[in-house]
Amino acid sequence: MTEIIPGSPCWAQLSVRDVPAALDFYGGLFGWRGEPDPDPQFGGYTIFSYDGAAAAAVAPLMNPQQPVMWLLSIATADIEATSEAAKAAGATLWMGPMDVADRGKWALLNDPTGAPFALWQGGSFAGFGVVNEPNSFGWADLSTRDKDGATAFYAGVFGWRVWPDENYAMVGLGEDMFGGVMKLDPSVPPEVPSHWAPYFLVADVDASAATAARLGGEVLHGPTDVQMENGPRIAVIRDPQGGTFGIFAPR
Repeated sequence: MTEIIPGSPCWAQLSVRDVPAALDFYGGLFGWRGEPDPDPQFGGYTIFSYDGAAAAAVAPLMNPQQPVMWLLSIATADIEATSEAAKAAGATLWMGPMDVADRGKWALLNDPTGAPFALWQGGSFAGFGVVNEPNSFGWADLSTRDKDGATAFYAGVFGWRVWPDENYAMVGLGEDMFGGVMKLDPSVPPEVPSHWAPYFLVADVDASAATAARLGGEVLHGPTDVQMENGPRIAVIRDPQGGTFGIFAPR
């Protein structure tokens, strides 16, 4: 990538109990490689690289109560102003904004529907070095019990365009779509919060799903074709430590 546009997803990081095990799983699935940052202030934070480009990251859980999960970061040119705008629109600010050495500034929030997300103002590190290519980030889905409230929040704070639909609204900037917002199924237990899940582009969804299962993951949904015009083939996977993500490929 040569440019990350403010308001767009710019990073995805996984928090786990066992970083080496995560490196083994995602290395086997996507060909990602990584070495924990040797600087002790980063606490074992590890960037996944693919062909030398930053693809995502994995880090140890900050406390035992923290769930294993993927966290989506959204780019901003002014993290203080964006944090205040998000709070004014109903978000909860949990941490930050804080400096991350010279690499940038970070903040952790929940949107008004309860979904965690982060803000990132890039310094020496902008975020994704590769997207929309096999084995890299290409989409993100928000599952929430308040779809209309969520889309109104992100549109108001980040200027996202919303392509409305009763059950699944796609979102993006300008003409570029990069995600969707869907209603959580009523059968989902109430203790499951609203959440973002990254989707990674692969060459073959069926083969990648089979590889994930062989490596100890669980295929929660699919592989299946999305029944819409130009809909991709997708699968939703839970990694061996509980992190949930999706894979997709154009049909």
